[in-house]
Amino acid sequence: MEYIYAAMMLHSAGKEITEDGIVSTLGAAGIDVDDARVKALVAALDGVDIESAIAQAAVAPVAASAAPAPAASAASAEAPAAEAAPAAEEAEEEKKEEEETGMAGLGALFG
Repeated sequence: MEYIYAAMMLHSAGKEITEDGIVSTLGAAGIDVDDARVKALVAALDGVDIESAIAQAAVAPVAASAAPAPAASAASAEAPAAEAAPAAEEAEEEKKEEEETGMAGLGALFG
């Protein structure tokens, strides 16, 4: 996680995310740097719009917490619930697929 934090600090400071920048940031924090991880991070972030990725990540938990609300109202009205449940599940599944494709570039960072 330190490597990602270093990249985020560079981005926040308006600096280009480079291997030297990440090594310098981690070194200043007293962290032993693994050059292979630094190279992998820089390669994974190449072409990634960090602002967009942050916005998508910030929206994901809100969307997930909003999903249980229809289930609660479904419990009070049993007949409409049977028809609404498949539609709600499809919408939730579509959201998951969109999140997965949008975060594909960042997924390599956590592996």
